[in-house]
Amino acid sequence: MSLTSSGRASGRAGGTRQKSLPPPLDSPALDALALTYVARFATSSGRLSTYLKRKLRERGWAEEVPPDVAAVVARMTERRYVDDAAYAAAKGEGLRRRGYGARRIETALDHDGIAAPLRAAARGSETERRHAVMAFARRKRFWPYSAEPCLDPAVRRKHLAAYLRAGHGLDHVRRVMDARDLDDLEEWADEHAEDDLE
Repeated sequence: MSLTSSGRASGRAGGTRQKSLPPPLDSPALDALALTYVARFATSSGRLSTYLKRKLRERGWAEEVPPDVAAVVARMTERRYVDDAAYAAAKGEGLRRRGYGARRIETALDHDGIAAPLRAAARGSETERRHAVMAFARRKRFWPYSAEPCLDPAVRRKHLAAYLRAGHGLDHVRRVMDARDLDDLEEWADEHAEDDLE
């Protein structure tokens, strides 16, 4: 038996220990993996399915009958451990708070396997989308959160590109960039607030 550099005994002559591979998955192990995952993370059915399929590729399958990932995901959904509507609403709200627009939210939720109607709902109301573009301007310290309006055409083009990459619509972006001041922008952001409540 040899010693490692820290003085601990090693089971291999070369001083390194072989990591034992986990056994192939079976039905109970696949269920346990799913439960552990949903207990640790807020997730969607699409993300859970992707995770389980990845684990199956890594570890293999021990049973003759092929694994039924869809059935495992359905059980998690029936038990309300996975709720795509709640996940989409929470992720949409979180992205808007960070200043991301409807297109960026749509892309993120599509990647997570969220169905189109839930993605559309998570884009937010008109008022929420206007507040999101303002949040982006505030985070980037663009006008009207800067000391003065940006008049340099090259810088304005860079700002415009940043807004569009964040998923905001061109009409919202232009309104923010051309606002007279912060009061003007806040008034614009809330002008549909009562309509959105109906």
